[in-house]
Amino acid sequence: MTTETVWARVAEQISATTAVPFAVRQQRAVGGGCINSATVLQDGERRFFVKLNDAARVSMFTAEAEGLKEITRSRSIRVPEPICWGTADGAAYLVLEYLELGSADSRSLEQLGQQLAQMHRATRDQFGWRLDNTIGSTPQINTPTSDWIEFWREHRLGYQLRLAVRNGCNILSKGERLMAELSEFFRSYRPVPSLLHGDLWGGNVGATQNHPVIFDPAVYYGDREADLAMTELFGGFSARFYQAYQGAWPLDAGYEVRKTLYNLYHVLNHFNLFGGGYGSQAGRMIDRLLSDLRG
Repeated sequence: MTTETVWARVAEQISATTAVPFAVRQQRAVGGGCINSATVLQDGERRFFVKLNDAARVSMFTAEAEGLKEITRSRSIRVPEPICWGTADGAAYLVLEYLELGSADSRSLEQLGQQLAQMHRATRDQFGWRLDNTIGSTPQINTPTSDWIEFWREHRLGYQLRLAVRNGCNILSKGERLMAELSEFFRSYRPVPSLLHGDLWGGNVGATQNHPVIFDPAVYYGDREADLAMTELFGGFSARFYQAYQGAWPLDAGYEVRKTLYNLYHVLNHFNLFGGGYGSQAGRMIDRLLSDLRG
């Protein structure tokens, strides 16, 4: 593909979608994570943030755009507006509203805690979502299911565990023991299908004029604890964030154990994406969870 052809097609789609002519006069490469390339396109005062990948990944961009719209409908947390998406000259593209983002300070993280609780109050009658999407570049299966334990066992933990075993992680036996005992973590707790960001780590949070913004979602409806757990996996969220969330919607006491269960999904996914020490980290997490069951 040639970027000139891609940008010309993208400009046409922006013009058609916004009903205002757009022509690319400036372009600036920016960080797009380890999965996509990203560019800011500008025509005078108008700017757009554009992600590019191979044309075969267009469904990934479709799901991301629909996920952003799902969060917008919850009237909770600001997200970039998806403008248009599709394919051009062998590339898949996603055009997003351009936002001047900085790091989230303590005040905006406190606001995020309140707004995240509000987003989690957007619920459905089943776990999952109407579209499959990705977590990183790994497929994330969202087949709607009425039983949370079944959903987590089959479409989250089991999926990543099977993939990790194929990728050389020797944890099948104890992983299967854990999956057989999942119901023990939910004996006195019944989660509701809450709208989740799905990939809520510090790198997917920013702020504009001290108001929080979240982006790069892996949306589905699931246990709200799964979003909170991931905020603890890599750090970066202030005490005021957690205090604000707890003030708006207190967590069940069993969260302190279940957060390891939920973060195991992401650690296994990191092994499947990057290899290295994530496999042994996953093994230690499984050992801890099995120990909690015995204890």
